[in-house]
Amino acid sequence: VLATPVMINLIEAAALAACEHLLPVGHQSLGIHLDVRHIAATPVGMRITARAEVVKVDGRTVHFRVAVHDEKELIGDGLHERVVVNVERFDARVQRKAAIG
Repeated sequence: VLATPVMINLIEAAALAACEHLLPVGHQSLGIHLDVRHIAATPVGMRITARAEVVKVDGRTVHFRVAVHDEKELIGDGLHERVVVNVERFDARVQRKAAIG
């Protein structure tokens, strides 16, 4: 059956597809919150579709309503949040953190 982490990966990919092409050059979105339920099993080989709908933008945070279906039914749904970051500044913060210790 479809594993929950795989379903979550599909949700993240759907949210990326919904917003990344709209961001300014040098920016990307990062997942910061996920609240989903996996409510039905999906057999191996069945097609899966994940959808993410932007429901709110609050500053740099984009809020999504998400749903995942297989060929028969809804298999998961919930909420997802992503924050928009400047890639150069984000990478610099990560490098500083890596140098500590």
